Amino acid sequence: MLAVSLDGRLAPAEGGAAQLGGRGDRRRLEDALAWADAALVGAQTLRSHGTSCLIHAADLLRHRRQMGLPPQPPVLVWSRSGILPADLPFFRQPFERWLLMDAAQISSSTEVKGFGKIVPFDAWPPVLARLGALGLRRIAVLGGGRLAAALVAAGALDELQLTLCPTLLGGEHLWLPLNALGDRAIRWRLVERAQLEGGDQLLRYERRSGT
Repeated sequence: MLAVSLDGRLAPAEGGAAQLGGRGDRRRLEDALAWADAALVGAQTLRSHGTSCLIHAADLLRHRRQMGLPPQPPVLVWSRSGILPADLPFFRQPFERWLLMDAAQISSSTEVKGFGKIVPFDAWPPVLARLGALGLRRIAVLGGGRLAAALVAAGALDELQLTLCPTLLGGEHLWLPLNALGDRAIRWRLVERAQLEGGDQLLRYERRSGT
């Protein structure tokens, strides 16, 4: 799930958070979080924004409570180094935190403050299988571009949800970095298009079989 500008950017030319997406986009994001067993975010995106997304809608919180789920899904952070600023507001948010960290940097004594669990990262297919065995099968991907590109290249995204915002940003921060897929072409099928409040447009795609 990514909010992108008309020219496909996630962030302004100077970097940092773009604050794309309006109220309608926020509701669709919360819908996805309410459905998910976990949310996944890249470390650089977390450093830029400082926090992860929360469910605020009363009906969605009530639904999760009725399903016996915690109000907020666990948040998984993909960081090869495991190095994150300790003063990020993220560490005070009301959810469980897991760290996906480069397996080569983990030893039996590795401990990273603020995270309840460390999951060794080597490649996406085995890591996702490992997470599934731990009960995290439905994962909402929150960004950013490097994470999205890695998952697309690994064939690990089943659905792609883009909110197209009526803004031009310019710069180098494309949602799918240049050369992220090499010479591969991955085909997707449009399954939903919706006009959102504020002029944003939601485009939801499913990956075509065999790609």
